[in-house]
Amino acid sequence: MDSRTVALVRTTFKAVAAEEGGREALARTFYAILFTDYPQIRDFFPAAMDAQRDRLVQAITYALDKLDEPEKLQPFLAQLGRDHRKYGVRPEHYIAVGYSMKKALRQYTGTELWTDEVEQAWDGGLEVIANTMIGAAAKETTPSAWRGVVVERREVLRNLAVVRVQLDQPMQYAAGQYLSVQIPSRPRMWRYLSPAVPPNASGEVEFHVRSVSGGWVSPAIVTNTAVGDQWLLGSPLGGLGLPRNTKRAMLMVACGTGLAPLRAQLMAMAQRRTNPKVHLFVGGHHPCDLYDLETLSQLAMANKWLTVTPITESDENPWWYEGPTDPERDLPGLEPRLTGQVGKVVANYTLWTDRDVQIAGPPSMVQTSKFRLMAAGTPADHIRHDPLF
Repeated sequence: MDSRTVALVRTTFKAVAAEEGGREALARTFYAILFTDYPQIRDFFPAAMDAQRDRLVQAITYALDKLDEPEKLQPFLAQLGRDHRKYGVRPEHYIAVGYSMKKALRQYTGTELWTDEVEQAWDGGLEVIANTMIGAAAKETTPSAWRGVVVERREVLRNLAVVRVQLDQPMQYAAGQYLSVQIPSRPRMWRYLSPAVPPNASGEVEFHVRSVSGGWVSPAIVTNTAVGDQWLLGSPLGGLGLPRNTKRAMLMVACGTGLAPLRAQLMAMAQRRTNPKVHLFVGGHHPCDLYDLETLSQLAMANKWLTVTPITESDENPWWYEGPTDPERDLPGLEPRLTGQVGKVVANYTLWTDRDVQIAGPPSMVQTSKFRLMAAGTPADHIRHDPLF
């Protein structure tokens, strides 16, 4: 796409997004038009649409930000196209989505801003998006979705569980990627989870899930998952992972269950002969939130290239926690626990200008940590994280 087309598309979207509540209103209008004009498509979506609307806005925002960076946009769209096979999406559905999006935008921008040139620009942008997704889906030979059976559910904290799922066939994903997951009690409510282990021939996947207050899916996973439950898993997504030819030392920053994709990478690296030096900072609000230090201790003891530093915002555990006060105290191979906000502690720890940086955790933590590192001199193109959906 040329610069003029990109500018017109971005300007139109920003005109809507600049209004208070504009993005959410656009998403609501888009789905209202889509379901009215193409009622058969409604069956692809869950009854509760709040999370779906948020995800749509976030995906559009990310795609528009990358319109002039095809080397980043095309892999992202290709992954989405492969993943959307799980819905049974066909090429004609992309036409319906594109038409509904243009109709919703035209309703919000008005005739003064929505000119013939703007419409042509959006036609071009939506065509790029649709063709990339359709093409990637058509070339894919893997299953549209994997079936899995829960073989273990272990409660780590009252709001956090480790779930192991045995797939019906092995899945090839890169350690660090994430998957969309559907559980039986929440049909059509797909949620993203990161495997905490690298891919393996036995087809076993481990997930670390924290219950999100007010969420539909994560509380159900943490409290109601039982051995024998049948799960569906979509195609792997995301761009985290260790480049095989890199010699640059790594900085990994995790908070909460954001540890999972970084842990999977460390486990994969432990199977290699040589690795760059890695410094992992793993954070949480309370000491008990550092739920997987025993595994990290074992990895650090067995691999001298790995340094692990725990961080908590508070030195005290919540009133309901009944385990050890300082989980890291008796574990070898770990650096002394630090206190403070994760991003601030990491940015002030030392200069990271020569590191390949990966950040995983809640979106607000990822953004804050990224900005602090950049302010301290770390180049933006050294920092990687998944889209903040």
